[in-house]
Amino acid sequence: MKFYITTPIYYVNSEPHVGSAYTTIIADIIARYKRMMNYKVFFLTGTDEHGQKVFQAARAAGKDPQQFCDELAQKFEQLWEKLQITNDGFIRTTDPKHMAVVQYFVKKMLENGDVYKGVYQGWYCVPCESYWSEEELGPNHTCPSCGREVRFIEEENYFFRLSKYRDALLEHYRKHPEFVQPDFRRNEMIKILESGLKDLSITRTTFSWGVPMPDDPKHVIYVWVDALINYVSAIGYPTDPERFNEYWPADLHLIGKEINRFHSIIWPAMLMSVGLPLPKTVFAHGWLTVDGQKISKSLGNAIDPKYFVDKYGNDVLRFYLVREIVFGKDGDFSEKGLVNRLNSDLANDYGNLLHRTLAMLEKHFASSIPEPGPFEQEDESFVQQVLDKVERYLAQMDSYQLTDAIETVMAILTLANKYFDERKPWLLAKQGEMKKLGTVLYNVCETVKKVAIMFYPIMPNSSLEVLRRLGEETQPNAQHLRQWRTLRSGQKIIHGAPLFQKVELKSEQKVPQETVASQVQLLDINEFRKVDLRVAKVLSAERIKGSEKLLRLTIDLGELGTRQIVAGIAKYYEPEQLVGKCIVVVANLKPAKLMGVESQGMLLAAHDNDQVKLIIVDGGAAPGSKIS
Repeated sequence: MKFYITTPIYYVNSEPHVGSAYTTIIADIIARYKRMMNYKVFFLTGTDEHGQKVFQAARAAGKDPQQFCDELAQKFEQLWEKLQITNDGFIRTTDPKHMAVVQYFVKKMLENGDVYKGVYQGWYCVPCESYWSEEELGPNHTCPSCGREVRFIEEENYFFRLSKYRDALLEHYRKHPEFVQPDFRRNEMIKILESGLKDLSITRTTFSWGVPMPDDPKHVIYVWVDALINYVSAIGYPTDPERFNEYWPADLHLIGKEINRFHSIIWPAMLMSVGLPLPKTVFAHGWLTVDGQKISKSLGNAIDPKYFVDKYGNDVLRFYLVREIVFGKDGDFSEKGLVNRLNSDLANDYGNLLHRTLAMLEKHFASSIPEPGPFEQEDESFVQQVLDKVERYLAQMDSYQLTDAIETVMAILTLANKYFDERKPWLLAKQGEMKKLGTVLYNVCETVKKVAIMFYPIMPNSSLEVLRRLGEETQPNAQHLRQWRTLRSGQKIIHGAPLFQKVELKSEQKVPQETVASQVQLLDINEFRKVDLRVAKVLSAERIKGSEKLLRLTIDLGELGTRQIVAGIAKYYEPEQLVGKCIVVVANLKPAKLMGVESQGMLLAAHDNDQVKLIIVDGGAAPGSKIS
């Protein structure tokens, strides 16, 4: 059996952060699970290196685009290595082999009558590399995906007859409900299809950093068309049909929800155009957020995953991301949440069970797995409940319900801890009931072994350590999940330090953020002019219930009226200190919600080590005055 899984390929306009690492970690968990279940897996990830956004980032860094891409692609590969990602392939869209496949693919679409030349007039978002119709734009002509300003462009383009495939796509959705997951993401795509599709501009002529259009090199192929084709170019299309046919169609495209339309509408239509089978499932997961906002370089809240790996270990980070954040939905990331999961789930429920069981084996059975005696009703009931939950775990993992699967494993640990406490092995030892004691300790060890196997895709290092301590010398064997008495009586165990050490987080620590391309990014003056900086007078200030960081400010912006903004300055200023002060705010920022409270702008402050100082305007400038 084969299993082909992909992540999106990541833009190299900036360094990777924990948001991009999340998708790759999830893909790695699924790939490890499938390998454990004896699938022949091909796991692909990589970098998206063409397009206007990458070209502009390279220029701002003062580097040749290829040099810029080479440096950042290496940083992605280095991070995946540190996170112990087991990808089988790493594709770069600047690879000449990939670029040749892109030209072949587009030429085939052209020969099939699905590509024609025309003039594009409309709106384009450079950061998202996305075209939008007038009806799709957000407030003040902003991108509906990222909220930033769009540009009206008019240029000669080649177009893909996307509209031609509307009915075929709807029929595919009807016949294959598993095609897009979760269900609510599939419903979003169906609504788009039902409202009708417009043909898609697939080339640009205003810059040259990309794959040239076949037979018309003044046109550069649209970066999203280029990027999507990586899923077939990486496995040998069209030059290695044997390898390609072994893995295609993809079993799972794992993506973030913001690029669902590209993967669930545009990509399958492109595949239909050239006559290739469609992927089996596109899974569009939610965003990681910090204080309710998507993790983003532009928002300044990008978190470096290496910090957490170095401080808590790779296994703990992986466990937290799947346990805390319901797979498929948005979830908030915090160090406090990670430490809570480490202390309660891992140190208490998992590590402590292993530790006290092995301590009793060391004391009463010469550090060996005991021979279990006759099972009593409590033992039989416990074993059956564990085996039932194992079946539930397998079904949940097979259907990508990763968070539910972890909850099932944690339920097994809860069951085992309860069984241990109710059977009172310390009392059995005192009473000399060695056969009963051997039964209890054997059943707990067998359960912990199954937990280690089930946790292996998520926490590979600790799982191998648990198996080592139980005297198991082989890799995790999924066949042992459905069997009992897989541990050999008499094999030696190793009792050591607790598997997970508890951590005391004395205060909310500031997590270091990554640098962007390791140097200052230069702004064009026209870009800077888009930021509307104004003087604002603080009319009132109050703490937001449930938050130690946030204050709600009501501000006067003169002719722009009054607004409220939410700022994370509660640790540095008392509310009454702020009333009457004239501060500097960004007045044209898209509204965002923090702790459920809408913020209609952002104040400016200086960060000096652990201190935050507001930028105060001297001289009594009138509220609403522009700053330039």
